[in-house]
Amino acid sequence: MKKNFYNNNNYFKKIDKWFRAANYLSVAQIYLRDNPLLKTKLTKEDIKLYPIGHWGTIPGQNFIYAHLNRVINKYNLNMFYIEGPGHGGQVMISNSYLDGSYTEIYPEIEENETGLKKLCKRFSFPGGTASHAAPETPGSIHEGGELGYSLSHATGAILDNPDLIAATVIGDGEAETGPLATGWFSNVFINPVNDGAILPILHLNGGKISNPTILSRKSNNEIKKYFEGMGWKPIFVKWNKNLTNIAMHKLMAKKLDIAIQMIKNIQNNARKNPASEAKRPTWPVILLYTPKGWTGPKEWDGEVIEGSFRAHQVPIPVSAFKTEKLEELEKWLMSYKPDELFDENGKILAEIRDLAPKGLKRMAVNPITNGGINAKPLTLTNWEEFAVDIKYPGSVKSQDMAEMSKYIAKIILNNKDNFRVFGPDETKSNRLFEIFKITKRQWLEKTSKTLDEWIGPEGRIIDSQLSEHQAEGFLEGYVLTGRHGFFASYEAFLRVVDSMITQHIKWLKKSLELPWRKDYPSLNIIATSTAFQQDHNGYTHQDPGLLGHLADKRPELIREYLPADSNCLLAVIKKSFEEKNSVNLIVASKQPREQFFNIKEASELVSKGYKVIDWASNIKSNEEPDIVFAAAGVEPNLETLAAISIINKEFPKLKIKYINVVDLLKLRSPKIDKRGINDKEFDKLFTTNKPIVFAFHGFEGLIRDIFFNRNNHNLIVHGYRENGDITTSFDIRLLSEMDRFHIAIDAIKSLNLTNGKAFIDKMNKKIKNHRKYILEYGYDMPEIINWRWENINKK
Repeated sequence: MKKNFYNNNNYFKKIDKWFRAANYLSVAQIYLRDNPLLKTKLTKEDIKLYPIGHWGTIPGQNFIYAHLNRVINKYNLNMFYIEGPGHGGQVMISNSYLDGSYTEIYPEIEENETGLKKLCKRFSFPGGTASHAAPETPGSIHEGGELGYSLSHATGAILDNPDLIAATVIGDGEAETGPLATGWFSNVFINPVNDGAILPILHLNGGKISNPTILSRKSNNEIKKYFEGMGWKPIFVKWNKNLTNIAMHKLMAKKLDIAIQMIKNIQNNARKNPASEAKRPTWPVILLYTPKGWTGPKEWDGEVIEGSFRAHQVPIPVSAFKTEKLEELEKWLMSYKPDELFDENGKILAEIRDLAPKGLKRMAVNPITNGGINAKPLTLTNWEEFAVDIKYPGSVKSQDMAEMSKYIAKIILNNKDNFRVFGPDETKSNRLFEIFKITKRQWLEKTSKTLDEWIGPEGRIIDSQLSEHQAEGFLEGYVLTGRHGFFASYEAFLRVVDSMITQHIKWLKKSLELPWRKDYPSLNIIATSTAFQQDHNGYTHQDPGLLGHLADKRPELIREYLPADSNCLLAVIKKSFEEKNSVNLIVASKQPREQFFNIKEASELVSKGYKVIDWASNIKSNEEPDIVFAAAGVEPNLETLAAISIINKEFPKLKIKYINVVDLLKLRSPKIDKRGINDKEFDKLFTTNKPIVFAFHGFEGLIRDIFFNRNNHNLIVHGYRENGDITTSFDIRLLSEMDRFHIAIDAIKSLNLTNGKAFIDKMNKKIKNHRKYILEYGYDMPEIINWRWENINKK
């Protein structure tokens, strides 16, 4: 554009027409169900019975969107839009309608009066579109229902996408959340050579639902110091009542050009050198001040609306039931002069449409927002190459996560631009040692040869920020844009992000209902440092509740894997990375543990989800047992096998069946989960009336729920019972009675054996001896430490 571009009033009048058109459509979506062009006077038949929506954030975002269109055209940018403020769904609907992409995706919303009527009526309406940037909103990857993750999602999206800019609008209410405040550290992890860029636009409109926003009341100097201290270059764009709309457009154009030129200069300079030599640049952040509810009603019933919290939702109380002030709504809508924006048939005028980018440059149809720019499956080798060689059950000890890391290292080498590992400063703690042999943690701040390890500007691990929110947000942004990875964290503190995971599940659910939405790679979460191995951290670090939380969600979208050893974990990981449109929770041990299942057994356990373990059962294949033991998880498997060995020595004629479960939710009834096994298979596994002693890694209610719709309710569950302490690893299990002695006691009690009392007394004595021993020595008894599996005799 020419140097005198900023004096081109005619151009900025066109920009203002786009702005007015977007605002008009946004107001109309809240209120109207008919008469979208106001060709006749509004009547109650034209108004929704119950107008729903949010207005306060909308005009500022429409203003931003119009100017982002301009810079996309000027600089030929690959840019997409992340809408951080909650409930601003009209922004992306209105602007995508104006650029034509909404009609391309939804042909029934024609570019005429009929289409406009449908567009307005179905907003925040039964069977219609959400009031926030939901999956049905073109151009969105960011669910607006829960605030705080816009910067995290943006960062995940631009990693390994060097030409991409995530224009990320952040509401000043959203900016007060912990995750968003944390998100400003994202600049530490963006490599300007091989990653894209975020352009944060903090939209300071001054009000939340019924309170002022904190940042909007701070001085320019405070705000400037805050962002400079966080490593950003603040660029101020401030509305004031003396500025005309045209003057405000010119101001925004100048400042946005400065920001884009800064980004391009940073990238051009950095890309003259290798990624491994990159330094953290000072990226721009735009601080845009506009009144909340800008261009809307100035006041209502003697109270200020524009610029106050009162503009947040539906600013004037007009509905089909309340039409006394219908003229005020009509006056508001007519203030945008729709006759200057649409032709008589309801089509946007060509001079306005021409402002939009063309084709896939339009933000609503940028491929990044629908499955990714270059989405592709992972190149995976066979996990069996990394399997632990097991001569017989329990013959080897190893660390499951450490063994898995060998496989992950190979995956990284074979997928150098579409696979990453995320975590909150726990990758080393979680024993993923082999990964560090082939890659570093990506980090763009200063480094120290003496103080740091495995850290540098370029790497496939991002775990150098102690924030579960960031790690989960980065992974979500990465996965929603077609790439792959996992987030590993301490089990108890995954609860910090269980609502984020829930929002992702909701996104998947709605996306699968939209034929135009593409598939997403699986979201993989590894829970380690688990409840039954937290000896030195103790009770505060014990909570396996994410299992129950996710089990309540959409069954077709959830997988819960509890591999009992390294080979099972390896098989689970490969399966998880191959899955699509799912959330996979993998509960994995990082402590040295006996290894029980060979390659063949692990393959069957993972492919089928469960298996009768022959070497831990003493019945023939079709023989009815006296009792069934089952376990899901590392320590439950270990303790159940120990209990079986104890019982078999005391009661060698007792017929025992042992079932190990890896894919827990496969046990659910098909009435609940289509993947679940039918009653016939379930009864074959667990019998219809024999006692079942089920050792489980999580809270016991989940197992009882699984058995609720089945025939056999003769169930005893030993799981986590919210008892813990800083104690020995075996004592942690014993405190919840998920240990061999309590399992054995309940098993024998359930059988009412004539000689059972003596055995129970013996087990209770061992429990007392255990307690006495650990209080004396601070370590588990030798019979616990030195226990080894011996195959029980077949009958």
